[in-house]
Amino acid sequence: MSTTKIMLVRHAEKPEGNVLGVTPDGKNDPEALTVQGWQRAGALIGIFSPAPGQVCRPGLATPQRLFASGSASKRPQQTLQPLAARLGMNIDASIKKEKTDELVKRITEAGGIVLVAWQHEDIPAIAGEILGSDGICPSEWPGNRFDLVWVLDRSTGIAPWSFSQIPQLLLAGDQASVIPASGAGQ
Repeated sequence: MSTTKIMLVRHAEKPEGNVLGVTPDGKNDPEALTVQGWQRAGALIGIFSPAPGQVCRPGLATPQRLFASGSASKRPQQTLQPLAARLGMNIDASIKKEKTDELVKRITEAGGIVLVAWQHEDIPAIAGEILGSDGICPSEWPGNRFDLVWVLDRSTGIAPWSFSQIPQLLLAGDQASVIPASGAGQ
């Protein structure tokens, strides 16, 4: 089975200013999600693994594989932890943040439907590498946006990838707008 859908999310909210990161057991940790970040992580269950009898929003799907960057920051893995627990799945965090080429290889070969949580600075390059020179996606992910899902779809393992963005609309303050695309292969 080839990979037919790759969904990319930025890790949930991080510590800034006076807002501290916290571990699941409540200890302060600058590499962890904030309380709002943990709220988003829990809310992601609703869009990726809806209640019985419900379906995912158009464009989204329940992932069959989960990937998060392996780095000093725990935020990408923490973002997927509640969903992983709900789905009874492990998170593959074996790929270091700077090894995006390795990530692209792994997720395009993983098969089925893949969800990735990563640092925002790298997501445009990841999407651009998958889309290739004919693909169009934003060249930057704004530092203040935690509320989007970037979706790469293809009908078969040899078809070209398409790109779309889906606003999460999970927490107060989430925006309904998407990030403007900026050119081929960006």
